[in-house]
Amino acid sequence: MLLPTAYLPPLSYCRACLTADGIEIEQMESFEKQTFRNRCTIRDVKGQTLTLTVPVKKTEHKQFTRDVEISYQSRWQHQHWITLRSAYEHTPYFDYYADYLQPFYQKQIRWLIDLNDGLTYTLLQLLRNLPPSLGESKRQFCYTEDWQNMTWTDRHPWQRETSVVDTLFELGPQTLI
Repeated sequence: MLLPTAYLPPLSYCRACLTADGIEIEQMESFEKQTFRNRCTIRDVKGQTLTLTVPVKKTEHKQFTRDVEISYQSRWQHQHWITLRSAYEHTPYFDYYADYLQPFYQKQIRWLIDLNDGLTYTLLQLLRNLPPSLGESKRQFCYTEDWQNMTWTDRHPWQRETSVVDTLFELGPQTLI
């Protein structure tokens, strides 16, 4: 199955990853700004939706997804972690899973695809009820360079769903049932 990279992807994206025979992450597509590649939606304790966006370095020309660098001019990691903590700290499983996700918000990772890969791999391991390595960010998926000028917007309904962390922090090991 060929998928684009996604930041804190929705549950249906994770289900697709877990049920497919093989996953390839598209890295040669043109990076689309303001998409699930560098943003996600979560719900806070009041049920309001919040958007978390990983800032990326601006370029004058279009670039492949694999070449997108994360910008650290703002304290986005701190802001994302504080938002995740305030939205989920009272859920039943936040304390159990937080230690696996927090390292991604404490170190600088150069490439967006590496951040997404590390977070997605960690989330998939947690969904499988397997303990991942803390803060593991090296590439875990296969990548394709078979660029086909694809646009994912119309073909993946999960792009508008909230992040899997909504369900994971609430249901824990029961998430995929």
